[in-house]
Amino acid sequence: MIYNFVKSLLLSLIGIVSFPLICDSQVKKPTIMLLPSDNWCAQRYFTQSFDNQGTTVKVSDYQRAFTEDIELPQVISKVGGVLTSMGYSLKDAEMEIKSIKVKQAEDNAISSKTSSTSIAESPLDVLKRRMKSDIVIQLWWNISKDPAGKIVSFTLEAFDSYTNKRIATATGNPKPTADAVPVALEKAVKNNVKEFDKQLDKWYDDQKKNGREIVLTVRCWDNWDNDLETEYDGEELTDCIQKWLRQNTVNSSFNLSDGTESFAQFEQVRIPLKDKDSKAMDARAFATALRKHLQKAPYNITSKVVIRGLGEAIIILGEK
Repeated sequence: MIYNFVKSLLLSLIGIVSFPLICDSQVKKPTIMLLPSDNWCAQRYFTQSFDNQGTTVKVSDYQRAFTEDIELPQVISKVGGVLTSMGYSLKDAEMEIKSIKVKQAEDNAISSKTSSTSIAESPLDVLKRRMKSDIVIQLWWNISKDPAGKIVSFTLEAFDSYTNKRIATATGNPKPTADAVPVALEKAVKNNVKEFDKQLDKWYDDQKKNGREIVLTVRCWDNWDNDLETEYDGEELTDCIQKWLRQNTVNSSFNLSDGTESFAQFEQVRIPLKDKDSKAMDARAFATALRKHLQKAPYNITSKVVIRGLGEAIIILGEK
């Protein structure tokens, strides 16, 4: 009887000790979107021209790539399976691309109701905004022949969806194999993904602690009677906006990188991961909160919010 009591006690203690370890293994990881790299798309001529405010640039045509390349859907599925098995939540880019039919200059121009301006948003920005993933992972691979089989080289690069900053990289050049390319890539990624995973965890821990990083720009319509130097309760409007930012950013983190009487650009603006309703916070939601604040007394300012992807918002003061 004593033996059974001691055994039960030990098992209980083991359960208590192991509980935090179980919880740690279930820590939520960021959401990801997996796409072929720009280099891979360019090598296979899956590109399209995009008019960025009068300047023509080439961007990856993901819709054509997923539709016309036989290997790509299988590769994304295999590599995506490796990442989801590690706890990442994978957004299905192929299905989203089919649903929105990414095309040239989609949502390229946004105009005022009473005057005009042009705010460009690339097809990839549109996709990121619709998908709302934390990270975009781009995959490049190449196949070279060897007497012993084929060598499948690869590179994984992870980018912050909000800032486009590179946050993790993994490469591999495995031994010759007779496996099909998707299977060979799956194995190669498995063997080289640990350090990549650590880099992503480090980045996500920083996001949870210090907030997401966005860019916020404040502009004025030409026909507005006021500007950012107009005073409200003895303070210039730029100072009033900075006061609001200090109260609503994580650790009051932001940087006024440039400004005039009609323009202010705030960079490294750290916003919470979630709002008060536990919904993911992005640049649009944050800028909209500022717009609503400026709508109230003593400002009574009508303004318009326009966006570029998840991580950049522009507030134009004076009208909608």
